[in-house]
Amino acid sequence: MLRLAICGVVAWGLVVASSAAFAADAVKDASAAQVAPVAIGGQVADVTFKDIRYAAHNLKDFGEKKAYVVVFTTLDCPVVKRYLPRVVELEKAYRNRDVQFVSMNVGPNDPMVEVAYQALQVDAEFPFCKDFDGDVARAMGADRTPQVVVLDGDRKLRYRGRIDSQFRVGGVKPDTGREDLKEAIEDVLAGREVKVAETPVDGCPITFAKVTPPAKPVTFAEDVAAVLQKNCQECHRPNAEGPFALLSYEDAVDHAETIAEVVKEQRMPPLYASRQHGDFVNLRGLSPEERTLILNWVAGGRQQGDLAKMPPTPKWPDNRWLIGEPDLVVQMPNRVELPATGYVKYKYVVLPHRFEEDTWITACQILPENKSALHHCNMAYIDPIKGKYSDAQFITGQVPGGIPMILDKGVGFMIPKGNVLVLQIHYVTTGEPTTDQSSVGFVFAKEPIKKQLKHFRCHNGTFAIPPGDGAHLVEAKRTFAKDSTLVGMFSHMHLRGKDMIFNAIYPGGEKETLLAVPNYSFDWQMSYVWRPGAKKFPKDTVVDVTAHFDNSSFNPYNPDPTVTVKEGDQTFEEMMYGFVFYTEDDENLNIAVDPKTGHEIHAGKEASNKPAAAAQAGG
Repeated sequence: MLRLAICGVVAWGLVVASSAAFAADAVKDASAAQVAPVAIGGQVADVTFKDIRYAAHNLKDFGEKKAYVVVFTTLDCPVVKRYLPRVVELEKAYRNRDVQFVSMNVGPNDPMVEVAYQALQVDAEFPFCKDFDGDVARAMGADRTPQVVVLDGDRKLRYRGRIDSQFRVGGVKPDTGREDLKEAIEDVLAGREVKVAETPVDGCPITFAKVTPPAKPVTFAEDVAAVLQKNCQECHRPNAEGPFALLSYEDAVDHAETIAEVVKEQRMPPLYASRQHGDFVNLRGLSPEERTLILNWVAGGRQQGDLAKMPPTPKWPDNRWLIGEPDLVVQMPNRVELPATGYVKYKYVVLPHRFEEDTWITACQILPENKSALHHCNMAYIDPIKGKYSDAQFITGQVPGGIPMILDKGVGFMIPKGNVLVLQIHYVTTGEPTTDQSSVGFVFAKEPIKKQLKHFRCHNGTFAIPPGDGAHLVEAKRTFAKDSTLVGMFSHMHLRGKDMIFNAIYPGGEKETLLAVPNYSFDWQMSYVWRPGAKKFPKDTVVDVTAHFDNSSFNPYNPDPTVTVKEGDQTFEEMMYGFVFYTEDDENLNIAVDPKTGHEIHAGKEASNKPAAAAQAGG
């Protein structure tokens, strides 16, 4: 299968105490119910919450508004599900009247990726955020969902209660009754006292996160080590994607608070696809029991335990080539000099190797020499006389969170005769002058090729994202020319990319969501690989890809929310690409390949005994 992994870069910092944490949490849990709600007219504390990118915010990040509407939600409350479409309608009605809406998820176990997808499902264009510790709900006196709170421009609490009285846990009234939220907003905008400032909410009680002491002490050796081996060490080890190792007790203790935060938030192992769609083989995630183990270990004093009882340490490969020893290695001809600061324009590097015959490969890896400076890199083949770089000749990429292309048995990728390789490289500055001279490696086919890996790109380059637009829609479509089997999908946008959804529209009109990436991450551009043979498309099936871009100031990574953004190579510009990899069902090539060269073996021609050339800089 085509594999691009989902390993983790870490950049966080949590507040989980040591062995006293259980007692502190118990006090917090016991006292939470006794905290008096903020009085109507009272100033709301400047509390922090997180957006779908896991970036921390407070209400000031929305800028000065005439009113703020906070809707407390969960993923499973039936009353929330009924009311969200109405909230979306209200937000659209008040958007141009300087009213800021925000959905605040308070479900302790609701994954952020599904919170983001909830916004897409109801076509909401306002921010969906998460209150991990319940601090926002407590500060605003919320105890049920979908309770709403209205603050005025000075962030004083002016209304707390229901949206209206139509939907209840036990049934539905024929009409909305008094539109309490709407009336409260109108009163605030008019500068008058809210006529009905507080109403009861018939919804779902908010359950705040709670740390429960385990029946017996949790130790690294007997409990945590096995979880890290299974879920973390593939990336968090030397020469792998993770920024630090997690092989030993000392490694884990040194990063205990970071581990606890990202585990609690379900940020690691990384996942940016909704589990509601797709039959993917490369998705990871900790079970609830595994998350609890790690959180209890950190909160319980990070005990080492008896190291003699640790499970055997896995024998991870110590070489840099995750595809195995390559048959062909090609290095960049010259060293690239990189400045300490500023933007670096995309580099296009032609590699010093020409393919003299059609060449079949089954694995390929781009190996950065300088991982901190090379953010991502695409490789394509081109005709050195006629051609120029084009994603249409795309072979593979090196992206944050990815590992190399490795194809299923009998499937190969063909680089045409006479072509050379070109790298499109996006470098980032690291704070000091540095260099890079990366390499690529190929494994030639060792068995007959039955099918050729193919791909198309759902690409739109004509968009113009207006300044301040928080959810600008861009769409692109492509059609399968033959009956085909899906291999995998990959989305690519830049810093304003917010989400991307791949839908299949079958010849009969039926529509199916293949992949939903509701909280796209520029730093984790993961591929999503289907179980081999699991998804087939009849001829003329359309793949419809939709994406939203966030050009608002609320996007913490937005280079400039005041400009119109169009397509371009640089990260302060944008791209919209939805890659679809597939094979054609009626194809049965049965091509015999020389395993030493990757060339087709023609009738009467013996396989070469000569080893494949390794084109390295300096010979």
